Amino acid sequence: MENWKQYREEIGARVREMREVNPDLVKAYAELHKANAKSNHLDAKTRELIALAVAVSLRCDGCINAHSEAAVKAGASKEEVVDALGVAIMVNAGAAMVYSARTIDAFDTYKPQTESA
Repeated sequence: MENWKQYREEIGARVREMREVNPDLVKAYAELHKANAKSNHLDAKTRELIALAVAVSLRCDGCINAHSEAAVKAGASKEEVVDALGVAIMVNAGAAMVYSARTIDAFDTYKPQTESA
């Protein structure tokens, strides 16, 4: 398994390099994070559980890393994290089913049509 703390330091170093080249880009990203943290409708733990499910869906190790730490700080239990990940698994399976149906549709568009069909 990854050394998640070292990985986070490495990503941080690359982001700092990006900030040197384009400080407005990194500032804008930080502003998005701050704006989301001010939510009046979802508590921090719920937002972090959602973030973990989305991170899995996006296959973003950096997101998994950052939001795992934030979920711990927000008081999420392992059981809650597993439940959130279960939602990600279910939705991704559903998305695979929907896109499989779309694939059949695309395939049928290109296959020769028979007179008897």
